[in-house]
Amino acid sequence: MLDILAITGPIYLCIAAGFLATRAGIFSKPDLRVFGKFVLNFALPALVFNAIAQRPLRDVMHFDYLLAYGIGSFVVLAGGYLWARYVHQSAPSYRAYFAMGMSCSNSGYMGYPVTALVLGPIAAVALALNMVFENLFKLPLLLTLADRSTAREPRHWLATVQGIVMGWVRTPLLAVIPVALLVSAMGWTLPGPLVRTVTLFAQVTTGLALFVIGGALVGLQLKGKRRLVAQIAFGKLLLHPLCVYLVFTFVVPIADPQLRTAALLFSAMPMLGVYPILALKHGHEEVSAAALLATTIGSFFTLNALLWALRHYPL
Repeated sequence: MLDILAITGPIYLCIAAGFLATRAGIFSKPDLRVFGKFVLNFALPALVFNAIAQRPLRDVMHFDYLLAYGIGSFVVLAGGYLWARYVHQSAPSYRAYFAMGMSCSNSGYMGYPVTALVLGPIAAVALALNMVFENLFKLPLLLTLADRSTAREPRHWLATVQGIVMGWVRTPLLAVIPVALLVSAMGWTLPGPLVRTVTLFAQVTTGLALFVIGGALVGLQLKGKRRLVAQIAFGKLLLHPLCVYLVFTFVVPIADPQLRTAALLFSAMPMLGVYPILALKHGHEEVSAAALLATTIGSFFTLNALLWALRHYPL
């Protein structure tokens, strides 16, 4: 067990450092937002660019991974949405956020650092694939469902597609992917100074991303609807990885064993860090913030258990 804690220990120590530094007033919440913007707009794009551009295209495009991870995620998404509708009979907009909490992982800030420590460079390839799927399909669908429930007039599908395209162009982490794919497909070798510059940005990703997660937890409280919070945490930490595992085991096999492990690890992460911020628009931020805190704390135990199982029963 000590060798498992040697992997996860630095992860949660970085999170704890961010929490304590923000709680002590060394950094403020606005400071953390600046750090987060740097990670999202510079460090992570640099990391993803290196991971894709420095590999042959055949080693980057893994449609089996996309399909398996996507089907498993959509099963949880649909299950969460229907559960919120028929069991809780909750407000239409909250059904989307209930499903989002169960099916949308924090791939960039937490998924990549954990997976990179376990698998190495292949984690960045999995991160790129996850970001494409989540931002092109999963998040637009959920946000559209939430908006349609409160909009006076349904949004035309062309406007939705236009919003997705513009969001892609304006997001460096996504905009860099087609550029990196072009470099990979053409077999281009970039100038040495440019490669080293991109690498310097990429190297700061892991620690800073985890530090931001810790700072974001300051001020969140486990209050409100504890039953809902527990159900969201259960769905995210247990049902999501279970569904992804069942899909790539029995429905869509993933050829690369490292990518099988990556799919399982990414799906076992807490929900995305901006979950409460997205829910703020429709007034569901309190439950969402409590769910984020509970899931992040709970992930210490579930991730250690998962890594122990992978160590003794590799995929």
